[in-house]
Amino acid sequence: MKTSLAEQGTRIFACLAPRPPEPPKESASRAGRNLWLAVPTAIVLLAILGLSLIRMELFVGLVVIALGIALWEMAGALKAGQFTIPLGPLLIGQCIMLIATWNRGLDAAILIYFLTCAVAIVWNARRPMGVTDAIAGCFALGWLGLIGNFAVAMAAMPNSALVILTFILLPVANDTGGWLVGILVGRHPIAPSISPKKSWEGFAGSTVATLLVAWLMCGHLLGMEWYWVIAFGVTTPIFATAGDFAESLLKRDLGVKDMGSLFPGHGGMLDRIDSILFCAPVCYFLFAFGFGLF
Repeated sequence: MKTSLAEQGTRIFACLAPRPPEPPKESASRAGRNLWLAVPTAIVLLAILGLSLIRMELFVGLVVIALGIALWEMAGALKAGQFTIPLGPLLIGQCIMLIATWNRGLDAAILIYFLTCAVAIVWNARRPMGVTDAIAGCFALGWLGLIGNFAVAMAAMPNSALVILTFILLPVANDTGGWLVGILVGRHPIAPSISPKKSWEGFAGSTVATLLVAWLMCGHLLGMEWYWVIAFGVTTPIFATAGDFAESLLKRDLGVKDMGSLFPGHGGMLDRIDSILFCAPVCYFLFAFGFGLF
């Protein structure tokens, strides 16, 4: 029996609709993840990022796609907590915000954020618990889209390719250094009730790794003064760790393990960019002051 075009569209929409993420498979590895999957995935992601830096428009497009996926994942995770956010208006608003930042700067993005929140509330106003769901959506849009705009704003800075590469490599170094030192000698958890695998020893490893990357990228390639190197190397572990903890708290409250399963060995998009997002505003202001843009 042939299905109508409307029925086919309904089925496609049902497949694309966000849903609560499934629990990841348990790993027996001390590393806490399947390294045979995680390492190649990380290399591919860095390669895609590197290719996008050939032209900043490509990088902006990559940010739009990545944050769109992250917002879709967030909608599914919030469903686990009985929140149904107005995903359509939020996705459109987030896309407009990011493009507006590229063309008009951060001021335009902030205005569009509040306009999108207003549209989301009106959109949901007649539904039971609609306003509550809309406010949860505004929170998600602020966490992802509003903070993500600082990454797009950095793409308009002098030496933008090196600036973006530095901005990404700093939290990557933080995660890698903390993970490596943590699994080798980690003994004292920072906040065991939030993230039992995060240790003070790992935090020290994160700081050393980010200082090395800051010394190479900021000090040598971008020619910034030594005190900016220290500023990047010290603040990155603090805000990247805060990003990890914030997502861990949210996942615990929603009762999910990962935000998604898009990347083998890494979880979802938001699991991969949580620390990067929290570092975006800090890196933006440090670069802006360091380059004398303010």
